[in-house]
Amino acid sequence: MTKTSLSKLLFAIMLVMLLALAACGGDDSESENADSGNNDSTNEESGADEEGLFSIDDFSNIKTNEGEAIDGGSFTYGLVSDTAFEGTLNWNFYSGNPDAEIIQWFDEPLLTWDETYVYTQDGAATYELDGNTVTFTIRDNVNWHDGEPVTAEDFAFAHEVIGHPDYDGIRYGTDFTNIEGMEAYHEGEADSISGIEVIDEKTIAITYKEVTPSLLSGSLWTYPLAKHIFEDIPVAEMSSSDAVRKNPIGFGPFEVDEIVPGESVTFTKNEDYWRGEPNLDEVTVKVVSPTTVVNELESGGVDTVSSFPTDQYPDNADLENVEFLGNVDRAFTYMGFKLGTWDADAGEVVPDPNAKMANKNLRQAMWHAVDNDAVADNFYHGLRWNATTLIPPSHPEFHDESNPGRTYDVDKANELLDEAGYEDVDGDGMRENPEGEELVINFASMSGGDTAEPIANYYIQSWENVGLKVELVDGRLMEFNSFYDRVEADDPDIDIYQGAWGVGIDIDPRSLWGNSVSNYTRWTSEESERLLAEGVSDAAFDLEYRQEVYNEWQELMVEEVPAFPTLYRSVVVPVNNRVVNYGIGDGTGIYLNELGVTQEDPIVAE
Repeated sequence: MTKTSLSKLLFAIMLVMLLALAACGGDDSESENADSGNNDSTNEESGADEEGLFSIDDFSNIKTNEGEAIDGGSFTYGLVSDTAFEGTLNWNFYSGNPDAEIIQWFDEPLLTWDETYVYTQDGAATYELDGNTVTFTIRDNVNWHDGEPVTAEDFAFAHEVIGHPDYDGIRYGTDFTNIEGMEAYHEGEADSISGIEVIDEKTIAITYKEVTPSLLSGSLWTYPLAKHIFEDIPVAEMSSSDAVRKNPIGFGPFEVDEIVPGESVTFTKNEDYWRGEPNLDEVTVKVVSPTTVVNELESGGVDTVSSFPTDQYPDNADLENVEFLGNVDRAFTYMGFKLGTWDADAGEVVPDPNAKMANKNLRQAMWHAVDNDAVADNFYHGLRWNATTLIPPSHPEFHDESNPGRTYDVDKANELLDEAGYEDVDGDGMRENPEGEELVINFASMSGGDTAEPIANYYIQSWENVGLKVELVDGRLMEFNSFYDRVEADDPDIDIYQGAWGVGIDIDPRSLWGNSVSNYTRWTSEESERLLAEGVSDAAFDLEYRQEVYNEWQELMVEEVPAFPTLYRSVVVPVNNRVVNYGIGDGTGIYLNELGVTQEDPIVAE
């Protein structure tokens, strides 16, 4: 038997055991769904290959319109989550994706972008680049939901709040320090930001220290903040204020009507929306558990969802009352090692050379020990796939397809651990650290759908197979909000964590891997910082040069492994057959005010 065959056999045995354990805690219907016996016919009808694997390339990201949109109607959007949303409902303060899923319905950026992630002139504002200065002109008919115009002062105010020393969000970083005078303002050395000039009510000029290739593809901050509402609220209190939590305001196609904290938000249409009055009268966003999402779709309880659990797709690919859309996600799952702390006063990452996970061999070995191909195929049926570098294929110009990352190789993992002095001193089958002391690695992983626990247990078992004792923090999975609160706070009980990161439209990796508060691993190096800086230098306006720089950076991260990617992701979204004018992903040219339904009631599955 070959090494590959043996690994797949061992994975299959482990998978059966883990899924059996997971099923013990569920009800009978969930257990039957997991092993329905209908996979062969389902796969044949829905495009799976002979091995039962699907490909995201076979999906469209735009809904097929069947019929004409009626005037008015309502629409229900399912926010798929096993936990309540936090409710920080403002682009300038939010930190979690569930909140962003809600904000998108009532607020939006001033600029839009095309399928290549370059800003266009089609948004609520236009822009012009002259030297190092970008001049924004907000359209005359762009108004806040209370009727007040969106102004240049509002846009300047957003920058002033994010740059303020009392700001408690995660936005302040290199995109802001690149603005002339921002650092002096942030340090309290100036009362205003010298690089920001309000020219008139609708025009503002912002001057940057450096004009980089990222500037017009994502690194501009494009979200104003309603000054007439927030100016009397202390900056330190803004994120928890009623203006963010209870009565959020925007200038998007829908207005917030009612919030049930953590559960749902109801919107009514903004008749004064600058793109034109929306087709729909009402939209409801409600939290839907991953375990009930199929029932909600079948019954018409939701018209679509934020994302469909890809592990549930094979058994539901032929759901008759919906059309499945698909797209490569601008995100990936990864394992991050805690290697230092964040110094909030200095605003910098502080690596700890004595951190438990500081040994590079240990980190490399933990990557080699896991079979992400098997995880992708067995849990996600090809709709997620093995990740190799920290720049995902959603940005094909910069993802290095030739870099294999660190492949599954148990022998290599053991060799690396032996070389670094991680040996089983007491004969219990588990390795001690190089000083001969007990080694227990504390692993933080989030709760989620049916596969969250089996996957976490698979990784733990894989590391145990090379002699590493890894345990879940507090002995259980963490819910979303608690997980990120503890990771961001550098909880000393966390040594390694399984996270997910959306890369945004700008590929510049500095926000996650540079000297940034969002660099949760708290690792950096001179070489990494040099390459990240070169990736946004004047020379990087040459595409080939920028590609070479980011290829070198991806190679460095495969060597140093402050984190390693596990899976690249696809987005699979079912949409009720009554829905028209809907798309997912970027550059579709379809906007939410165009969204409509062909009949009052959702179509239900028979």
